[in-house]
Amino acid sequence: MYQLIAVLLIILFPVTVHASIQRYEHLIISTQIFTQTEINDEAVTYQEYAKLATDVTWLATMSERLKRFKSNQYERESFLRTVYYEATRAGLNPQLVLSVIQVESGFRKYAISHAGARGYMQIMPFWVDTIGDENHNLFHLRVNLRYGCMILRHYLNKENGDLFRALGRYNGSLGQSAYPQLVFNLWHNTWHYFGDTL
Repeated sequence: MYQLIAVLLIILFPVTVHASIQRYEHLIISTQIFTQTEINDEAVTYQEYAKLATDVTWLATMSERLKRFKSNQYERESFLRTVYYEATRAGLNPQLVLSVIQVESGFRKYAISHAGARGYMQIMPFWVDTIGDENHNLFHLRVNLRYGCMILRHYLNKENGDLFRALGRYNGSLGQSAYPQLVFNLWHNTWHYFGDTL
């Protein structure tokens, strides 16, 4: 109930908070759907991943590519299952999300930017107050990926599918090409997977 009231207040009285990385703009309602039990530090199970996976070779292929960042196979595959699940759930390409994570944090779970952004997808703490719950820890695997995918989906919706502009908004560099180009280059050269459309 408290979150519903907060959402209504945000819609009626939009507040803009500036940060050097991300800027809060009220999220489209459809991007705010999540349950409290799904927001934690536990990786998505193989069964959860398998319900969404359409290609059995994706996990093995991406695991091999991620090896230089995460040497432990169990940790690597747990991470990838969760990325796939959260990206797919938000209607995003998992390889795009991997590219964003590489640019944002270099796959470091506890990364903190000079502006205070946290975790894999470098989420600014103000998002917890505006779309989440005070108990959400932005360093937790699933929390961080859920927030990051929700925020990127919101910006993609806001930009009518224009990924270049959505990435600029995500990074707080709208109108500049450096950040979107880095993401596109990684997607094309490192994380590209059969069937991707760039």
